[in-house]
This record gives sequence, structure tokens and C-alpha cells, in this order.
Amino acid sequence: MNKTRELYNNQAQQWVRKEPILLSDYSARPFVINLCEPIQGLKILDAGCGEGYVGRQLLQRGASAVHGIDISEKMIEQANFICKEEQLQGLSYETADIRTSEFSEGDCYDLVLCMFLFNYLSVNETHAVIKKIYSLLKPGGHFIFSVPHPLLAFLKKDKYPFYFQPSGGYFSGRDTLFPGEIWRRDGIPVDVQCVHKTIEDYFNGLHLAGFSEFPAFHELHITEEHVKLDPKFFTPLIDLPLHLAFKVRKNN
Repeated sequence: MNKTRELYNNQAQQWVRKEPILLSDYSARPFVINLCEPIQGLKILDAGCGEGYVGRQLLQRGASAVHGIDISEKMIEQANFICKEEQLQGLSYETADIRTSEFSEGDCYDLVLCMFLFNYLSVNETHAVIKKIYSLLKPGGHFIFSVPHPLLAFLKKDKYPFYFQPSGGYFSGRDTLFPGEIWRRDGIPVDVQCVHKTIEDYFNGLHLAGFSEFPAFHELHITEEHVKLDPKFFTPLIDLPLHLAFKVRKNN
């Protein structure tokens, strides 16, 4: 994960925003934030929080407390700066690696959110982190996460405005890091990465962690509303699977 830390430390400023600008701010984050509802009064862990864009919206929707952790200290610096600048109460941040972070017995959450975290982890690391998240959830609490759709890298051959460069095939490329880029609407690309996993890997991870209910499962894509907003930006992605979103409840 040192390369991931370096990647985001070097481009932290390009991720800072107070309104949608990145492709995934339109194609993924609004859907996933809606998936978190009802949010009022929840204590939330935002793992892989970046500069806090999603956490700030969860707070605005009524969360009682949002704690964000991220491996990039520069991202956390940006999150704390915005929090202080806007005098936001109920947000806290720390630089931490979810794989090795130690939580106290009192750390328990109504909701754990992982927004594009697992694409930086191997299959085994993903399964271990999901197991840790299960232990951090209150009974009846929810785990929600989103990842790049595993098929996108093999279906989309041009770059703009979102791509991954695959190595190997859908199965033979498993656990291989695919470099990529995702664009902002102002034309600036930011580097991203995806350690390729199959859809089965995510379902297996939930099962091994102890989740017994079948998750709500969504394949996110470009809609007509996106195209109307900015045809040039969104048209290259029409009819392509961009992201997956999962929501699962921990039994009482």
C-alpha cells in the first residue's frame, strides 16, 4: 500500500472538491450515498475517506458522527482543512491503514462505508478487511461499499473519461494491479488503480466474514440524465458497467 499512499499524496489537491467534478461523483457517489439512507443519527466509519467528500455529505444528511480514515496523510490534511474552514462538527479524521488499524472494544458503528477502497487491496486483504468491518458493526448495522466493475477493464478499450489497463484475462488477471485514470469534468485526469477481483470474490468475502443475509447488489452505469448534463463527457461510457455497489446488514 506504500504505492497507494504515494499515489494519493502526490495528487491530493486534485481530489479536493466541494461539489461534483470527478466522473464517479456523478456515476457512483450519489447512488451510494442514497443507499446509506436512513442516515439520521447514525455513527459512521468512512474507511478510505480520501479528502472527506462523502463524509461531509453524510453529515449534512443527519449523521451524528462520521470518522474517516485514509492511508494518505495528504488526503487527511485536506479533509481536516475543509472541516476546520467550514467549522463542521461531528467529523473526525486520522491517517490509518484499515488492514492494520487497531480499534478499541468501544468502537462500534451503525454503518461502515468503503468507497473505492477494495480496488487497492488483494483478494486476501479484502476478505480480512471485510471480516474486521463485520466486527465493528453494531447488530443490525449496515456495511456499504462500492468498487469498479470487474468487467469494465476488459470492455472499454479507449481511455477517456475512465479506464483501467488490464493484464491477463478476467480470471487469469485476478489479484493483478491494473493502472488507470478517471477524469474530472474540467479535463484533469487523476490516477487510480485496481487490483482485479471477480464478482465472486466480493460475495465470498461477505460470506466468510459472517454476513448471512443476501446483499443488495447494484451495477452502476451512465443514465440519460448524465448524458443530458454533459453529452461529451458521459457519452463514451453509455451502456458500460462502471461500478458495483453492495449493501448488507449484520444480523441482530
